[in-house]
Amino acid sequence: MTTISNGVNVQALLDAREALKGAPEAAEFTWKATSKWQNGVHSTVSIQGFHGLGQEQSHKEESVFAADHPEVFAAEDNGITPIEYLLVGLASCLTAGVASVAQNRGIQLRSVESTVEGKHDIRGILGADSDVRNGFNDIKVTFHIDADATKQEIEALVAQSQKRSAVFDALTNPTDVTVAVA
Repeated sequence: MTTISNGVNVQALLDAREALKGAPEAAEFTWKATSKWQNGVHSTVSIQGFHGLGQEQSHKEESVFAADHPEVFAAEDNGITPIEYLLVGLASCLTAGVASVAQNRGIQLRSVESTVEGKHDIRGILGADSDVRNGFNDIKVTFHIDADATKQEIEALVAQSQKRSAVFDALTNPTDVTVAVA
């Protein structure tokens, strides 16, 4: 029998799922990001701490992300745009899901690549047309997966990943967002 290894510890995930069924309060996580304005429309965002399993937690190290706008927007292009970070989040969440589901189903992956494209009419954010929304009009994700599986099995991997994706859910369902000044 061939051992399948996509680098996902499915047993730990299944054990966590069972443990949290009996302690739903521990499943309440708060993810945190801190943004600092640099200059113009350039900011840096750092992520390290979060709350989960009933206490404060921390990533092994802080991650810092630069956000800016491209030169075609009269900016300095010191990082990707904030809306592109949504694409990063969606692509990485769906890809992690594909790997996890494949591992759980005993499917060996050789490669997983996706292209995520968001159509965006920027007249809304520029205030040029109040009938144009500020965000994406639509997002298209296209996967290219090489695995020891049929096309139908691969499609099922992607469907299950989409079903369990926190980022897909946040983008496709209304989420309460509160903005306040401290």
